[in-house]
Amino acid sequence: MIEVDRIHVRFGEGPGAFIALNDVSVTINESEFFTLLGPSGCGKTTLLRSIAGFIHPSGGAIRLAGQNILSLPPFKRPVNTVFQNYALFPHMTVAENVGFGLEMLGRPRAEIAATVEEMLALVKMTAMASRRPSELSGGQQQRVALARALAPKPKVLLLDESLSALDLKLRKEMQIELKRLQSETGITFIFVTHDQEEALTMSDRIAVMSAGTIRQIGTPREIYDHPRERFVADFIGDTNFVQANLSADGTVELPGGARIRAGLQEDAAVAARPVTLVIRPEQTVLEQVPEKAPLSGVLENVVYCGTDTHYHLMLADGARFVVRRQNNPARPVTFEKGQRLGIGFEPQAVQVLEG
Repeated sequence: MIEVDRIHVRFGEGPGAFIALNDVSVTINESEFFTLLGPSGCGKTTLLRSIAGFIHPSGGAIRLAGQNILSLPPFKRPVNTVFQNYALFPHMTVAENVGFGLEMLGRPRAEIAATVEEMLALVKMTAMASRRPSELSGGQQQRVALARALAPKPKVLLLDESLSALDLKLRKEMQIELKRLQSETGITFIFVTHDQEEALTMSDRIAVMSAGTIRQIGTPREIYDHPRERFVADFIGDTNFVQANLSADGTVELPGGARIRAGLQEDAAVAARPVTLVIRPEQTVLEQVPEKAPLSGVLENVVYCGTDTHYHLMLADGARFVVRRQNNPARPVTFEKGQRLGIGFEPQAVQVLEG
């Protein structure tokens, strides 16, 4: 549906110019929920606005269904955008807001009325049709903004951090609603966020961005379980990094001397060198007897988080390590601060990165 081909965006001139997008290419499939994920300033919103037509790249091409749309103004592109602040018209009712875009397109009144009714039913806002935006909650305003954007039936819907203004519980509910809407309409959604949980919850695929470039593209499971570089592993989820030494036989020597056979990337060459191990906190367990585990550390802090508890340890080489254990009142376990504990994990839970 969307093919971004080596686009380049620069703000300013001379040595002080800022490169917002640096030779970025990505293909987004039809009827896909695709998320651009990354920290502030990484270029994700610039890429979204380039697709919308609000920013004009200095090089490259953006094709929609095979047509280069770079020369088209925003109102001639078959895409709609849902902004972070919703941008609803305060003097119009919910129904009038939803139908506004259709009126601007000159659609017949009967068609507008039928589409407004359909969209309000889709976002479960039929009962609110006569209300003004000021009479709605944040979540209800979000639904109206979505209905208005979906009403003209665009080929692509762009969402620019559109859940960030909602409280945590409502945001989680809207994540499920957004995915439902995308599945029911079949429209390609391109979603921008810095929230990794949002990206993992809703996306068919994720592009992780940093410093104006795309670092990795994959399904949520691929991105989380098989990060291809340290930035991706660190940005997605909580991560432990352990410095180790890879041997020519494919085994890894851990701090403390234990050896394991960990999972290498498919294209990784097996040669003796220092490596970084990625071990997720939830894929580890604590052992009372340190000698029985491949790693060990001294327990420094215990953080209760409701559903689980985080145990912060210091390894033999001075590195910090976190073990996450789900709380179960039927099986309480107590560890003392200052106690040396073993850290157990399965070899297949370990990812090996360069450096």
